[in-house]
Amino acid sequence: MDKEPAKFEMGINPLVSIKAKQSRMKKVFFVLVVAMLAISEPSALLANCKDNQLEVKGDWGMVRFRVEIADTPESHNRGLMGRESLGLSQGMFFVFEKPGPANFWMKDTLIPLDMIFIDETGQITTINHQAEPLTTTTFFGGNAISFVLEINGGLAKKLGISEGDLVRHPRINHDLAAWACKS
Repeated sequence: MDKEPAKFEMGINPLVSIKAKQSRMKKVFFVLVVAMLAISEPSALLANCKDNQLEVKGDWGMVRFRVEIADTPESHNRGLMGRESLGLSQGMFFVFEKPGPANFWMKDTLIPLDMIFIDETGQITTINHQAEPLTTTTFFGGNAISFVLEINGGLAKKLGISEGDLVRHPRINHDLAAWACKS
């Protein structure tokens, strides 16, 4: 005796129903993961900036540095003098009151540094690669410099950081910034 094919009540195919449930579960899982990220680290989704972090982006991608802020005449003069090392993703971010000429030197600085000169919009204008430690030779970074980022010597070239790349940090005026922090 031949069996009749199985009949499905109300025209529901159980295989299609299972696939639909799996698809809905994947969507719910994705939404939960995004929500957890937003709660645990809002900056991961909203790109909120933190004073101790600075981001640089260019055609090569993006990199984040943990920075110390130098925003007083005393901290400008001291800079990274006397430091025997600097973490790979660390740097010092010099913040000036208003745009102006910037001259930097390496007196009493023990490690080679890349000096990245930045205008008021957050655009990199000049880079002094591999500044030689312990020299009093000054390097002129430009006439309208608002910020300088110092990182380990040679790192800018290794990462591909170049003139024209953009920097994001909360000290860069949101109204002027080419790549602003989200508020």
